[in-house]
Amino acid sequence: MTDSDRALTRDAAGPFDPPGIVWSRVSPRLITARLLSTVITLAVLAVPVVVLAILFPHWWQWLVLGVLALIALWALLLVPRQVRAIGYAERDDDLLIRKGIMFRSLVVVPYGRMQYVDVQAGPLARKLRIAQIQLHTASASTDATIDGLEPAEADRLRDRLASRGEARLAGL
Repeated sequence: MTDSDRALTRDAAGPFDPPGIVWSRVSPRLITARLLSTVITLAVLAVPVVVLAILFPHWWQWLVLGVLALIALWALLLVPRQVRAIGYAERDDDLLIRKGIMFRSLVVVPYGRMQYVDVQAGPLARKLRIAQIQLHTASASTDATIDGLEPAEADRLRDRLASRGEARLAGL
């Protein structure tokens, strides 16, 4: 994937769109991973309701199944937009990570504050060829994760962030 395919530029200024930033996107396969997780969870909830509906039919079981179907439809509409809203950008002194549609967040992680960088991938993520990077800082409340990266990009970013973190830390 080239930088032009992954880059997302914003002209709008504001706290979530600093001017001049070129945002890199995560893999669209993250949409598949999140939708599969949602479907599996909803199926686990629906199976007992279906069994009860077969053994002891009652109107409320159809209501529960309808609600689960609405949740599945909502996820089908929402998840692609959520994934498209995820972006990250490397600047000279820090890494920017933004997420969210309705409840937006922008995390700025100075390279000198990074303690270590984790790359993780569960079975589903490995099957879909995506990985997650988690940045660990001294602050326990920092949610500095980038989910849905191509494995090669996760490796590159891990090495680059670790080397930049060491360089900034050595300069203190």
